[in-house]
Amino acid sequence: MSRPRRTILLVEDEKSIIEPLAEVLRSEGFETLLAGTVAEALEQARRDPDLVLLDVMLPDGSGFDVCRELRQRSQVPIIMLTARGEEADRVVGLELGADDYLAKPCELRELVARIRSVLRRSQAAQTSSATEAKAAPRTVRFGTKWLDLDAHLLRDEQGNEHPLTTSEFTLLKAFADNPKRVLSRERLLDLANARDPEAFDRAIDVRITRIRRKIEPDPEHPSIIRTVRGAGYVFSPDGRER
Repeated sequence: MSRPRRTILLVEDEKSIIEPLAEVLRSEGFETLLAGTVAEALEQARRDPDLVLLDVMLPDGSGFDVCRELRQRSQVPIIMLTARGEEADRVVGLELGADDYLAKPCELRELVARIRSVLRRSQAAQTSSATEAKAAPRTVRFGTKWLDLDAHLLRDEQGNEHPLTTSEFTLLKAFADNPKRVLSRERLLDLANARDPEAFDRAIDVRITRIRRKIEPDPEHPSIIRTVRGAGYVFSPDGRER
């Protein structure tokens, strides 16, 4: 029995870009959904694509608006397309929950490789969750919240759920597997399976800032995931240094 074809939602208003990209993806075995505006993107997203490739500049708004709305609906993997050299766009995209980014113009083969990489990470997380769900729930304390390793969720002491993106979960799991140990940015990227040869210096910092907003009592003065100047970060489950 053949595996169902993955569906990619392409959000891009330039026909000179979206049409050849859609053709390449179809030749690589993907189904495609096309959108050229914010409104079209949000409507097409209701068809539950496996991944969204999202341009920042759209005629009726911003790709950031789409990313923000999608993150409120689901944890679908999102790759942002940004203008070359615009680090600010990349930072904003990561802060909103994008899983990866790529500067335009880009090689189509590299883009396909990025898409496959993000899909593999997402599938691995889903498979792990389905397998582990058969066993007793496993949790790790992060201050006053608990990371459910089976459901890939954060829960507070009242049982309220705090959804995580795939990249946020893998990063938290990397800390959970290495408590009280100083981890460099490079080591965290390796442990979280998020190594990017073109990653800019702030990529891991942006992801940790997002996580701190979810787990820290005071994100401006973090005690659960602390910065070790010149070395990296350290995870203290109870918020104590010792």
